[in-house]
Amino acid sequence: MRAIRNLLNQIKAYPSAVVGLCIIAFMITLSIYAVIKIPYREAVRLWKGGENVWIEYPRNARPEWFNLFYKEKQPVTIVMKTTETPELKTVTDLGNGIAAQDIVFEFDYQYDGFPAELSLFFTSKFTTARPNVEIKWITPDGREINMQSMSLRPSEAYRISQDTRLPRRLNGLQPEKGLFADPANPNKVLKGTYQLVVSGLVFEPEANIEATFVLYGKVHGIAGTDHLRRDISVALLWGAPVALSVGLVVAVGTSLTTMCLAACAVWFGGWIDWIIRRINEIVMILPLLPILIMIGLFYSRSIIVMMGCTALLGIFGSGILSYRSMFLQTKTSGYIEAARAYGASNFRIIFRYLIPKVIPVLIPGFVTQVPSYVFLEATLAVLGLGDKDLPTWGKLLNDAYSEGALLTGHFYWVVEPAVLLVLTGFGFAMVGFALDRIFNPRLRGL
Repeated sequence: MRAIRNLLNQIKAYPSAVVGLCIIAFMITLSIYAVIKIPYREAVRLWKGGENVWIEYPRNARPEWFNLFYKEKQPVTIVMKTTETPELKTVTDLGNGIAAQDIVFEFDYQYDGFPAELSLFFTSKFTTARPNVEIKWITPDGREINMQSMSLRPSEAYRISQDTRLPRRLNGLQPEKGLFADPANPNKVLKGTYQLVVSGLVFEPEANIEATFVLYGKVHGIAGTDHLRRDISVALLWGAPVALSVGLVVAVGTSLTTMCLAACAVWFGGWIDWIIRRINEIVMILPLLPILIMIGLFYSRSIIVMMGCTALLGIFGSGILSYRSMFLQTKTSGYIEAARAYGASNFRIIFRYLIPKVIPVLIPGFVTQVPSYVFLEATLAVLGLGDKDLPTWGKLLNDAYSEGALLTGHFYWVVEPAVLLVLTGFGFAMVGFALDRIFNPRLRGL
């Protein structure tokens, strides 16, 4: 505990390290929240679900906080359901099993922009006779616009924005614009209280109609949505635990294993040292990224496989030479000769005397390695070689590139994951540099 307290006191002397620790703490908190809020299976289900899962979300909507910077406020998504608000529906018994079920969706629209889309979803229960509905739109100035008459199947969707007959009644305007346009100025929104009235008729005693009205906004949520209506915040949240787990596990695993191999090579020498050196020489000339691309194309894109190969190649990388030179100096120390004299075993000398001497150098080393593995995982995902199941920051960037997000003005789709990636690398780099100065005597005065 005293050693940890002393380390923290030394870290406080470096403001950049304190900032870095705050960033790392934020990322860890974000990771814990993501895992608790959205369990792994649920995150995969949501991200792979496509439009069927995200049917009530707008397509390519910007984050809702963008409205803070807009002079003209853009609409947010409005969802109204009879299953959640039963008072929206009025049932009138007409006798002989026939009943009128009237649904009124009333909402106040005070935005300056027109909505992106409008949709109405029905679920109906019946045996043989299909229910009928008539749909009508009432504007704040009292105009009534007849929209559609239809008989319902058990599941029915009326895409108001795709109704090709409505523009004829709306002076040639598209429904999402014409239904909200001011008659005096079609380019301006008529603000006020709107009503979408559904007049339903069922012909069986147990028949029933439920409806959901969705007004798709142009801004949505804290992070916006993508081309498949998916909430980008899901990938932003889950990108944190994926990035941290990949970076920490691979960095710590490769650093410790490399140190142990270097210690064994120095202590035992002979053919063990020769084999480790030859493997090291071969691995150092192998290009890591092309190898991972080949594995992703021809074998597996699983994040476990890709990071396992990365760790395997990293174990025999250039770090083994640095540790080897340190162990060669430590091997000649007097306390090592004393340990030999009282009969300490080889592995006791390696793990109790050699390695602990070099561990202070290991700590800043693996901390600064974490960002490199985080960016490597993101790079593979951007190239389309990431894990197909996991929503990650790199996969967001890949989707944004594929859909031309920057060209179509959806820059938030690129900026949000990029900022989190840079922030993660920035945090670990600042802590690593400070630890290097603390543990390396030659750098303490710099």
